[in-house]
Amino acid sequence: MRVSAGAVLCALLLGAASPSPIKVLNTLSAESSVRKLDAVAYAEGTRQKADVYLPEHPGHAPVIVFLYGGNWVSGQRFNYAFVGYALAKRGFITVIPDYRLYPEVSYPTFLEDPASAVAWTIKNAAHYGGDPQRVFVMGHSAGAYDAAMLAMDKQWLGAHGLTPAALRGWIGLAGPYNFLPIQYASTQKVFHSAEPPPESQPVEHVSAGSPPALLIAARQDELVAADRNTGELARRLRAAGVPVREKYLDHVNHYTIMAAVGRPLQWLAPVTDDVAEFVAHPPAADPATRE
Repeated sequence: MRVSAGAVLCALLLGAASPSPIKVLNTLSAESSVRKLDAVAYAEGTRQKADVYLPEHPGHAPVIVFLYGGNWVSGQRFNYAFVGYALAKRGFITVIPDYRLYPEVSYPTFLEDPASAVAWTIKNAAHYGGDPQRVFVMGHSAGAYDAAMLAMDKQWLGAHGLTPAALRGWIGLAGPYNFLPIQYASTQKVFHSAEPPPESQPVEHVSAGSPPALLIAARQDELVAADRNTGELARRLRAAGVPVREKYLDHVNHYTIMAAVGRPLQWLAPVTDDVAEFVAHPPAADPATRE
């Protein structure tokens, strides 16, 4: 009975017309030991604000910037409180920013706000008790695409006087990294075409200096083909000598892989455990390849 009820909740989560399933998950995920700072500005725009979740004892803690999905057309940071609470409970300062969406921005300018949020986090981590040398960017779906681009395409953090080497690592959940030609009409609008240039794809930005990566996918992802996207990116990272951990999960889909981060639904899949292990003990990168 628990599995059935949980499956229903997860099926609704992130795809429901009503926000009530997300509200329930967020309410059940709240942790009294975690302090939440609401609407901290990382830039001047209306959507350029982030919620910051602080563990009970930050003490030079690792920091995770989480970028949610939504096909670059939807999403609100407060719907992902379950992520902030779950990761902060594990001892990680967690920053969840909003960012401008289509049609206000499209490819490639939709990457500007996530880059600003990550740069702000790196520069302000110590103020919140975090370790600026251990900042990770994590994303789900479209957010995983953004995380990959910030970690591998130098121009985005470069606009803030940083390089991808400023990241200790990055984490992608069910990310689209290699998806040309674009099949979905809504995504074609964001990218201006079904055939945007090859450099729109994260797989084209792999280099020996890319930060270590944790790539997690649902084996039966109905929206983002796991092998074509996660598998191909992992293969290219390994060929470049970049440390990468790659994991495929059964019994979850494109949406429930994200829901499994929340404390009430962690029994669905060990996503939170895998993320916590990677952040606490990231694989070592070859210093000779770091920029």
